[in-house]
Amino acid sequence: MENQTIKIKDVFVIKETADKGFTQWIKVGVGFINQDGSINVILDSVPLNGKLQIRDRKSKQQAA
Repeated sequence: MENQTIKIKDVFVIKETADKGFTQWIKVGVGFINQDGSINVILDSVPLNGKLQIRDRKSKQQAA
């Protein structure tokens, strides 16, 4: 069996605010890439605007 790492994605809703140029990124869940390339998404809330942004999870070192 080959050594496989779990590929985790973070799921966000991007909320536009009344102020020009300001957006708020709200984390609403996670995603996991399966061996066949499909993605399972687990949401803690549902976006009102119907749009989700799914991004690679950054390590704590990358986020700093």
